[in-house]
Amino acid sequence: MNVKPLADRVLIEPAPAETKTVGGIIIKEKPLRGTIVAVGNGTKDEEMVLKVGDQVLYGKYAGTELELEGKKYLIMRQSDVVAILG
Repeated sequence: MNVKPLADRVLIEPAPAETKTVGGIIIKEKPLRGTIVAVGNGTKDEEMVLKVGDQVLYGKYAGTELELEGKKYLIMRQSDVVAILG
């Protein structure tokens, strides 16, 4: 894969979705965490603080979903990432 996000955007590989069974109904929850696989250079107003390999948390509706080479990814602005996991 050769994708380079522009400006303050990052490409994230989401963690696998969690599946729960409630009263016989299967619920598949959208993950809220993932791994950064590519980063942009930042902007003159916002330095890129995230780096490839960071484990991050992001908002439930953040980003745009992409499918590249059969895998699902999210691309979003650095400001949509709410935390780096330690």
